[in-house]
Amino acid sequence: MRYLALAADYDGTLASGGVVAGAVVDALERLKASGRKLLLVTGRELDELVEIFPRIDLFDRVVAENGAVLYRPQGRSEEYLAGRPPEEFLDELRRRNVSPLTIGRVIISSSADEAPRLADAIRRSGLNLEIVFNKNSVMILPRGINKATGLRAALDELKLTFRELVAVGDGENDIPMIKVAGCGVAVAGALELVKRAADVVLSADAGEGVIELVDLILSERVKETESVRPESNRFSGNEEIERT
Repeated sequence: MRYLALAADYDGTLASGGVVAGAVVDALERLKASGRKLLLVTGRELDELVEIFPRIDLFDRVVAENGAVLYRPQGRSEEYLAGRPPEEFLDELRRRNVSPLTIGRVIISSSADEAPRLADAIRRSGLNLEIVFNKNSVMILPRGINKATGLRAALDELKLTFRELVAVGDGENDIPMIKVAGCGVAVAGALELVKRAADVVLSADAGEGVIELVDLILSERVKETESVRPESNRFSGNEEIERT
């Protein structure tokens, strides 16, 4: 088998309106039955994800909070891959009346409209944090933490490499994992900059696109992509994240 694992974003990829359709679950079950590994990679917080998606058990690893948390569904154990911002910084965001404001184990989430105030708070704090955009939302994370770094930790545990991975997504925060994967895929409704980063753009959107992708993987018809993307488009934001 050319590709041994699939990493999929949740919202806008596996799920529409926060819900994963039964046909998508069936496709994931078919892929898992082939002996391949499944990884869920999302910006959502873990508790929220477990509540809205009862079939999280299908996945061998879950990378939550945009790369900051690694979850092992079979043993229900989790590991933080970065440190939580200090309480003083969180208090400052509350003082500035940032709204909405959601605080996870590591991640801080808000509306994209709040990006200027968040950026000013980060600058004044002197903390090594950065803002990550995801369509109409933003996330604050320790600098260098993203879906690719979280995937690296998950793949290391599964004894797999990026070269053996297909990664699919739709938003800006999916670009690091799409670029680092052996085959990076965008669903039909993905943002244009995501499509430009991908090797393959599917003809269907969201869950229907994932079903299309599963069929391609199982039939060994996923496009061989080593020379499709210009090397300049490869992920280069972290020296340690390289194709292996």
